[in-house]
Amino acid sequence: MTITIRHEKPADIDTIARLTKAAFENAEHSSHTEHFIVDALRRANQLSVSSVALENAAIVGHVAISPVTLSSGATGWYGLGPISVWPEHQGRGIGSMLMNAALTDLQRLGAAGCVVLGEPGYYGRFGFKAHPGLELPGVPAEYFQATAFASELPVGIVKYHEAFDASE
Repeated sequence: MTITIRHEKPADIDTIARLTKAAFENAEHSSHTEHFIVDALRRANQLSVSSVALENAAIVGHVAISPVTLSSGATGWYGLGPISVWPEHQGRGIGSMLMNAALTDLQRLGAAGCVVLGEPGYYGRFGFKAHPGLELPGVPAEYFQATAFASELPVGIVKYHEAFDASE
């Protein structure tokens, strides 16, 4: 398997939408609006990182990262997600490759750190942990995790961009 990662191009947008929809179609934890969220983030110029995984020139995965705000006023923080892989390509490490590339891109941008809402067992492999004092209202604390790159973890309430409310 030869997978390459690159930043999205305008010609990728429709494929990314179909891929994201398919990746979350049968996910229990999903709002099933992830493809709308990516499009809304793009329209709002809030996709700080938007990368695709390619195999034989075909897009097989995508990762999006956007800025978040913290009630403490801490700056330089981002939210990972959604991260998507076509269902028939899942379980092959493509998501991990996308994750590592996205975190490297964030560090190159000078980010202070990144938060994610997701499965602790999966995201823990990339340095994410739940931290007391850093919260996303309405979700179980163990599923909201963060990793800091060059600074201490802030405290406060995290807010994702309003694009995360997109439903079409």
